[in-house]
Amino acid sequence: MRPGLLEDLTAEGQALDDLLSVLAPEDWARDTAAAGWTVADQLAHLAWTDEAALLAATDPARFAGRAAELLAAVDAAADGSTEAPPTLLARWRLGRSRLAAALAAVPDGTRLPWFGPPMSAASMATARLMETWAHGVEIGDALGRPPREPAGLDHVAHLGVRTRGFAFAAHGLPAPEAPIRVELTRADGSVWADGPVDAAQRVRGPLLDFCLRVVQRRRRADLALVATGPDADTWLDVAQAFAGAPGAGSEFVTDRSGPDDVRPDDH
Repeated sequence: MRPGLLEDLTAEGQALDDLLSVLAPEDWARDTAAAGWTVADQLAHLAWTDEAALLAATDPARFAGRAAELLAAVDAAADGSTEAPPTLLARWRLGRSRLAAALAAVPDGTRLPWFGPPMSAASMATARLMETWAHGVEIGDALGRPPREPAGLDHVAHLGVRTRGFAFAAHGLPAPEAPIRVELTRADGSVWADGPVDAAQRVRGPLLDFCLRVVQRRRRADLALVATGPDADTWLDVAQAFAGAPGAGSEFVTDRSGPDDVRPDDH
């Protein structure tokens, strides 16, 4: 597991918790950019997925036996209106705490069952961090808060790069064979990079913008990302770090077809 991953997952959950814990009752009913979802619905979805991930990490056989049943209930499970906000918040706190502890205890090399292909504990933790941050962006938008750039966002950038082939395949396109260099600037001026330094094709821009794009919480046209080369250019149109149906390219999309997970390139 990459250094600091579980600590960053815990920190991301706490950052969202800090925002939610001071909300007025009416704020929980605010609509978010995900059609039909309120702030409460967003948190209910996170709580449900953390609980499903906890079951996969602690009782793989039971999860496998219930996977179809769980997936069929995903939309109903995200109906936050069935729980009072304090109850929902307490449920999410307990679930995310238990999940972090369970992932830390998973032996190296163990593959956890999921709704897509099995994945490592590191991939599960990365997926949970990505989804917590992405849904936190939507909650923040509804409350008039700008997107945050936490230290753990490096993991989301890593996931965005590793899911490049999946994003192309989800749109019926062949994965590019040529390497793509990615150079992303953090808020402090340091650079996160991936790919050969001599690659002809490149993606450059702010780390925050790249992460917003790969989780499809912002339109490409609204971001300061620059692509060099045809494959890199197409990638920014189809980038998608979550499972489910393909997004609408440059349009702002929130997928509601199921839990966000990592399908390709497990790490």
